[in-house]
Amino acid sequence: MTWENPPAWRRQQILRDTRTVAVVGASPNPARASNFVATYLLASTGFEVYFVNPNATTILGRPVYPSLAELPVVPDLVDVFRRPEDLDGVLDEVLSLDPAPSTFWLQFGLFDEDLARRAESAGLTVVMDRCLKVEHARFAGGLHLAGFDTGVITSRRRE
Repeated sequence: MTWENPPAWRRQQILRDTRTVAVVGASPNPARASNFVATYLLASTGFEVYFVNPNATTILGRPVYPSLAELPVVPDLVDVFRRPEDLDGVLDEVLSLDPAPSTFWLQFGLFDEDLARRAESAGLTVVMDRCLKVEHARFAGGLHLAGFDTGVITSRRRE
């Protein structure tokens, strides 16, 4: 049986219940996707956002922590921007937290069924190959149903 992401209604519920987010692999480089997502999370959500990157000290004017264990809180959701070969280690770090976060979220391009099953067997909710920013914007009304803000303003009726 192949693994599937939670349905849209469940992803919406996850985001509604989330208060704290740790962005693992956050980058201070504004050209990186993690920085773009972090900017959105800080500006457009009510989440408390924490950044994890052992090679940075500040991102967007906020402190950066070298590991999840060094965060001042245990986040509700861990949003991962790391290489596929690093994911097992990230999950190990997530599972070592007490209590464990409720959601393990992997960004676009990251999908590993075995990893998802291991996380779920430890009690985590898993979302893979989905962007936290896109999902939040979709459920908050900032995106078209197809996933994009078309930006089209017209008086013409759709065909």
